[in-house]
Amino acid sequence: MSTQDQAPKLKLGWEEWVSLPDLGLPALRAKVDTGARTSALHATEIETFGPANAPKVRFMVHPIPGQYDLEIPCSALITDRREVTSSNGESELRFVIRTPLQVDGQSWPVEITLTDRRGMAKHMLLGRQALTENVTVVPGERMCQPELDYSVYASAAIRKAAPNRALRIAVLSREDNYSTRRLVEEGEKRGHTVEVINTTRCYMAINALAPEIHYDGNRLPRYDAVIPRIGASVTQYGTALLRQFETLGTYCVNGSAGITASRDKLHAHQMLARQKIGMPSTAFAASPKDTANLIGIAGGAPLIVKLLESTQGKGVVLAETKKAAESVITAFRGLQANFLVQQFVKEAAGEDIRCFVVGARVVAAMKRSGAEGDFRSNLHLGGSAEAVRITKEERSTAVRAAKAFHLNVAGVDLLRSDTGPKVLEVNSSPGLEGIEKTSDKNIAALIYAEIENHVRPTPLRRKLAKTRSAADSGSDT
Repeated sequence: MSTQDQAPKLKLGWEEWVSLPDLGLPALRAKVDTGARTSALHATEIETFGPANAPKVRFMVHPIPGQYDLEIPCSALITDRREVTSSNGESELRFVIRTPLQVDGQSWPVEITLTDRRGMAKHMLLGRQALTENVTVVPGERMCQPELDYSVYASAAIRKAAPNRALRIAVLSREDNYSTRRLVEEGEKRGHTVEVINTTRCYMAINALAPEIHYDGNRLPRYDAVIPRIGASVTQYGTALLRQFETLGTYCVNGSAGITASRDKLHAHQMLARQKIGMPSTAFAASPKDTANLIGIAGGAPLIVKLLESTQGKGVVLAETKKAAESVITAFRGLQANFLVQQFVKEAAGEDIRCFVVGARVVAAMKRSGAEGDFRSNLHLGGSAEAVRITKEERSTAVRAAKAFHLNVAGVDLLRSDTGPKVLEVNSSPGLEGIEKTSDKNIAALIYAEIENHVRPTPLRRKLAKTRSAADSGSDT
């Protein structure tokens, strides 16, 4: 015998409060209409996604009639697409989903069609297909079951209780590398649809009313989140594209401003200095007359001369003597290159610590050592890595550095010096291969957990008295 067969008889009036917990809708006022065969839920921005053998639909629900600034994003598997004729005789092809309906502690699965019910007094209609043998409808009565309240949408509890809905996520990347493949693999494993978008093949329609992003001749759909993996060579165009996603209201794991600042080493060091975060002594100048003083500001030889646009250890030179430093600086200036002169932390012994920050915590750390005879510890240049335990001060420094750039995912490189941890660089597109293999942690899963937490419905934080009174008026069909 099923749970529904064992449940007590349920009496419903023509109007009742119901819940759709799997959609993250704890309170809806529904019209119960036995004259209608199909149930309907008010939905906007209806869009399909996912694989062809298991298509999904996502949509926005305004649970409170008349209050359209509160939107709850929902997603569900598509069970059918059906032509429905409304009471005024108009036919419409609607997507059909199946989800549990809850009334006074009793729950059973129902089929619901998705349609725009703006202007209706009730944003949900319960048709006779949704009514089981245990349900008795008394058309002359209303609110036979306990009343709920729209105030649940003003509570932070709704955010915590929001279901893990399927998301549509874009990874901005031009490379088919380990990091990109892991992000796709882990996202799909968690039930999301993940699409890799080549940054340079996108183009933008920039206008006030309907900004758009196009890709290979088609307008891109609305994504729940974007994971930027923008290469250094396309930073300017990639961050412009990211700003367009931000304009569209898409959640970006790392924002355009943080990526731009982190890629400019001079700007990055100035931001770190502003937050009083430890770093090697650094100097920058435009005039060749300042070479001697520049070397003195950085603490004298040996020192590091580093191109502002350098990545993966390229464009970084160790000058062991003052004469060598002057020669390197003169050569870089002859190339009209922008560079920094930086203190060489000898006690680090060619090793640095990569702290991988997700959200507001360091989720993994590894110690990187340079290849024999190389002061640079980059894995791309033949360096090696091993798991390492970091101190409380190192952990705090890494989190503060990522926070300074408002980055939700960052690789913060530290040097261990006699005067405490020194931040070398904040990487806004850190690779996953080295850190996952060294730490034996599923870093990609932690990134998705951060995304899922951010894209849950944001609770409405204001009084709803006016809205509730407005919801009591209006017509329904």
